[in-house]
Amino acid sequence: MQRIIIFANGELPDLNKARLLPREDDYIICADGGTRHALAMDIQPNLVIGDMDSLKKGKWQKLEKAGIPIELYPHDKNETDLELAIMRAIELEPKEILVMAALGGRLDHTLGNLALLSDPRLSSLNTRFDDGVEEIFFCREQVEIRGRSEDIISLIPWGGPVQGIQTKGMRWPLNRETLYPQKTRGISNEMLGDSASVSVESGLLLIIHRRQS
Repeated sequence: MQRIIIFANGELPDLNKARLLPREDDYIICADGGTRHALAMDIQPNLVIGDMDSLKKGKWQKLEKAGIPIELYPHDKNETDLELAIMRAIELEPKEILVMAALGGRLDHTLGNLALLSDPRLSSLNTRFDDGVEEIFFCREQVEIRGRSEDIISLIPWGGPVQGIQTKGMRWPLNRETLYPQKTRGISNEMLGDSASVSVESGLLLIIHRRQS
């Protein structure tokens, strides 16, 4: 399986930009209320998963009539619906996982969703959050960023200092330097062209790429 798209129940700030992300061969998993985003984009899920407390009953019934599998979990559980969806995606062994609508709304869910990206089981996969405006992912060794000149890149140390950071293609370069979680030095860098790269020697670096157009 090449790529799985997971629709979470957060916000999509620009639906037209979000529509550009899915491909015809993607496998689609919806985490409970995230089904609304897939349906708004005329995308039929391959699987819906969660406790169904956010999905309206009428839509649930339409999914069942269409023969779409629904994995139903109890409301009292230890995982969020998005975590369940990511766990199922990992089991399917894709090369990439793209999570849409993982941000916005409740701050606790947003922070929890970001933490899900740090799961070591995702270290061998290309796993990103993307809503068409911002993409978010972790750099564990080296990553390439595709965008445009003046796109904003923020580098945020996750869980501790990140050492040996080296950047290329950014307005304010870092040359084997350390960023600390209690400092904001890595916020709001800018791309100089269509691509940039980041590498680290140790630590986990959260990268937020905000597209300017």
